[in-house]
Amino acid sequence: MWKNILHKNISVFEYNDAVKEVLATFKFRGDAALVNVFQKDFLGIYKNQISSLNIDYAVPIPLSKERLYERGFNQAKLLADFIPIPQLEVLQRTHHEKQSKKSRLERLTASNVFSLTDSSKINNRSFLLIDDIYTTGSTLRHAAKLLIQNGAASVSSLTLIRS
Repeated sequence: MWKNILHKNISVFEYNDAVKEVLATFKFRGDAALVNVFQKDFLGIYKNQISSLNIDYAVPIPLSKERLYERGFNQAKLLADFIPIPQLEVLQRTHHEKQSKKSRLERLTASNVFSLTDSSKINNRSFLLIDDIYTTGSTLRHAAKLLIQNGAASVSSLTLIRS
């Protein structure tokens, strides 16, 4: 089902207590400026491990309109702003329960929450999905699958944290 969907995922950090605390402050307590703590490492991993992939566009994983309103910023978009490739916001997300509230099984069996806003720039392009955390990979695989089904040549992902 997921074969040949996500070319590769690179994560900057492994999940641990220190990273957990910073991530919670960043995402759930509304401290968007904390993203700057990650700039050097995020950009370094991009330059060392991803820039050679000839990516056409970065695609920050979107929040639902409700979650964006609640949080005030999209953490994936803030991370994507660090890397020197054009961004394409072609995905939109349907509002559902927070991923962090779901079990591993619920995440792995969830239906795709993404839809396309514009498919005109997808065909034969390479994409880099950007997100803050890779837990089961289902969010990234769902987004990648939609891009691949609509003509993307390849989809990789760069995440801040892998748990």
